[in-house]
Amino acid sequence: MPNRPRSVPILAGAALVCLALVPPAWARPGPAPDPATATEAASTLCAPAGTLRGPGGQRAAVVLCAGGGPRGLSVSAPATCRVPGTATRYACLTSGAWTARRAGRTVASGALPGADAVYPGPGTYTITADVHARSAPESVDLRGRVRATLTLHTPVAAPTHRVEVDRTSVRPGATTTLTYTVHQDSAAGDGSARLGLIGEEGTGARLAADDARCVSPVTGGDRAGTRLGHALDCTLTGLRPGRPATVRVRVTLGPACSTVVSKLGYWLPRGQEVTGGMLPGPTVRCD
Repeated sequence: MPNRPRSVPILAGAALVCLALVPPAWARPGPAPDPATATEAASTLCAPAGTLRGPGGQRAAVVLCAGGGPRGLSVSAPATCRVPGTATRYACLTSGAWTARRAGRTVASGALPGADAVYPGPGTYTITADVHARSAPESVDLRGRVRATLTLHTPVAAPTHRVEVDRTSVRPGATTTLTYTVHQDSAAGDGSARLGLIGEEGTGARLAADDARCVSPVTGGDRAGTRLGHALDCTLTGLRPGRPATVRVRVTLGPACSTVVSKLGYWLPRGQEVTGGMLPGPTVRCD
C-alpha cells in the first residue's frame, strides 16, 4: 500500500540577505521525509521522485521538496542511499539543477538546493531535476533525472518593494547612464535594502557610480580580493512609502553586447525573527 501524503513543516530561522552569486551547493539532508502531494499545511511539500541506480547495485532514492514564499520558489532533493550487501540506508549528498513546469509551460528553474527563482504562485507543478547523489565514504556516486508533481497552495505575498529603471536598453561601444529607483510600497521592513546590478562576465562591460552607497563587489579568498568591474552593490537606507531611493549608474560596453540585470535584497524584521527576500529587478537589454 502506498504511504498517505503528509506535509513537511519548515523550520524558520534568521535569514541573512546578501547579494552574491551562489555556486551550486551540497545538501546534507536527514532521512528522506514521507511523501506529500495533494495537501499542504505548511509551505513545503515533498514527494518521491525516482531511484538512481548504479551498475554495481548502488541505489539512491530521491525525494523532491518544493515550497513557495517571499524568498522565492525553493526546491531540494534529499536522497537515501543503499549499497549492495547491506541493509543500511543513509542520507546522500545531493546537488544539481531543477526546472518547474505549470500547465505545460516552464515557469522557474534553479540550482539544488536553493530558493533562487521567483515563486509563480499556487498551482500544480511538475518538477524535473538532474541530480548528483554521493555518499561518504564514496561507495555511491550516481547521476540521473527524477521527476515529481506537487501542488502548492501558498499565496503570492503582497509586494513590499519594487525597482524601476529609466531606460530599457544599452548600446555596445557606448556609455549609457541608467537611473534606478527603488520603492518601498509597504510599511513592513526597516527601510534598508541592497540593490545589486551585474553585466555579463567576459564581455568587457563596466558598471560605475559616483554614489558613495555603491561599490564593486569583491571576490576571492586573499586579503586584496578581486573587484568585479562588471557589477555594483548599492546599500540603501531610509526607504519609506512615498520616499524612494535613486541610484545613477554608468554602463560602459565595448564591442560586445551585455545585458544588465538587477536584484533587490530587503529585510523584514518581525520581533527577533529576521526574514527577508530577493526581488528581481528589471533587465536592461543590449541593442
